[in-house]
Amino acid sequence: MSQRPHTPVLLRQVLATLNPQPGQTIVDCTLGLGGHSNAILERIKPAGHLISIDFDPDNIAAARERLTKTHGPSGRHVRFDLIHNNFAAIQTILANTKADAILADIGVASTQIDDPSRGFSYRRPGPLDMRMDPTRGQPASALLARLSEAELTAALLELADETDAPAIARLIVHQRTIEPITTTERLTAIVCAARDFTPERAAGAKLHPAARTFQALRILVNRELANLDRLLAVLPSCLAPGGVAAIITFHSGEDRKVKAAFRDGLRAGTYSDMGDDPITADDSELHRNPRSRSAKLRWARVSQ
Repeated sequence: MSQRPHTPVLLRQVLATLNPQPGQTIVDCTLGLGGHSNAILERIKPAGHLISIDFDPDNIAAARERLTKTHGPSGRHVRFDLIHNNFAAIQTILANTKADAILADIGVASTQIDDPSRGFSYRRPGPLDMRMDPTRGQPASALLARLSEAELTAALLELADETDAPAIARLIVHQRTIEPITTTERLTAIVCAARDFTPERAAGAKLHPAARTFQALRILVNRELANLDRLLAVLPSCLAPGGVAAIITFHSGEDRKVKAAFRDGLRAGTYSDMGDDPITADDSELHRNPRSRSAKLRWARVSQ
């Protein structure tokens, strides 16, 4: 499941890839709690400029407090702008500014997963919401109320590789005629029933039977693949000559999109270089942070 941990994932590898230098302008497309931004800011000051974007206003507030406490207020000696927006709008956010490096850590933050009121987790009871920005868009409950059985089946197959998609979609559509599906625990129970999992068997499973369903719904609610497509399309125009783009993904579909975009850009001459293979967590990080196990970092350098 795409998940950005509390501890910034692949931090050492990100810094080695971006190689932040004093005075550079760097964009962190997925601020979260500011882990990557904090480390980048340390390396680009003085006179550097960090632009960090996040779709979640709560993350913006928490990261601002952290960065200000560590580096002082944004000003003459250290400059950071925290932008509440979707990273798909990066071209508009930057306007005429060109970045020396751009980082995107795709997926949902652990702070969102761990907050029951946000409705991201099949392990925690709460409203079925799943919006990364709770101030806009429709919650997952509204999506479940209107999607057809065929649309649900397609989403589960395409966005989560859920082999039991037809059975899950069929039971969701049946159960919503009895009572609207508005809580995480009810959706979890429906998925477990469709997949013939008892609560005890589900609790002991290596991958929870509802994990893929929740992943697919979250991606749909937040239009994550469309936003990634837009980011990949405009990345080269947002980077200065020789600038580096680095993207961390947690889902195979996302990774395929990044790999294809970088490869196509290399063939077209837009990028001058790219990593051959994804960079993954080492044994030490996997031990410290099991959530990093599915993280893949890919990078590409814009032509001079």
